[in-house]
Amino acid sequence: MQSPISPTVRRRRLARELRRLRETHGLKLSAAAKQAKVPLSTLSNIENAEARRIKARDIDALADLYGAPDEIRAALHELSRESKEQGWWSSYKDVFGGNALPDFEVEASMIRSYECMVIPGLLQTPEYSEAVFLGGGAYSEAEAKRHVDARMQRQHILGRHKPPRLWAVIDEGALRRELDDPSIMRDQLQHLLNMATRHNIDIQVLPFSAGMHAGMSGSFVLLDFPGELDPSLVYTETATDSLFVQESDAVQRYVTIFSHLNAAALRTSRTIGFIRNILESNEQHESA
Repeated sequence: MQSPISPTVRRRRLARELRRLRETHGLKLSAAAKQAKVPLSTLSNIENAEARRIKARDIDALADLYGAPDEIRAALHELSRESKEQGWWSSYKDVFGGNALPDFEVEASMIRSYECMVIPGLLQTPEYSEAVFLGGGAYSEAEAKRHVDARMQRQHILGRHKPPRLWAVIDEGALRRELDDPSIMRDQLQHLLNMATRHNIDIQVLPFSAGMHAGMSGSFVLLDFPGELDPSLVYTETATDSLFVQESDAVQRYVTIFSHLNAAALRTSRTIGFIRNILESNEQHESA
């Protein structure tokens, strides 16, 4: 089975390779555009991974200018073609807007997630996810259903052949949040325990006893990719917008924050017992 393709990851890869070829030849962007007879704005958009429709003749002109061998030329054309493909998430633009997290998740080799308010989306049950979106009345039932459907689609990457490693640090508050229907949280906690048995999933609880910690500024997702041409990035979101952080120093800052969160959180073995204790406590409270 062919591995899923992220058009955005392929655009980033093409951009970095063309920039590397240009810089190897000591050419400034304007000089390369002029000599290859490619519009400067076009070349700029390609190297910034913003061009969604790249002409084959522009790739050939740049390959000619840089003296790229046939195998490199073919690889550039393949990346250009793949950058035009659409993933399943393109049909959920009403959910993801212009920044589709699945576009990067599909090719990630590791996903490190810190959640301070809710269970991470990749680990949610459908019922819990629906409760999240309906909470506070921000979404209609129809809108909530669309978001839940999209979230369940995202989770397919965890069960595929060669899945990414998911490393989730979850604040204790997310586990203790009460829902109108206690059975939803009970099933969600049991689902966490089940998912924690998978070889590619590590779950840690950050307990209240950890006190103030490195993640006080909020939740985030850190995505790593297997290739050197695909640098790590960070995803954060608010109620109205989402943001991908790609600048290397900023990404490294998040790597450091996650490292501190990992150190402050309970080890995986203790996390399992911790979640079981909460689950048992909830069950005793329900039966009382």
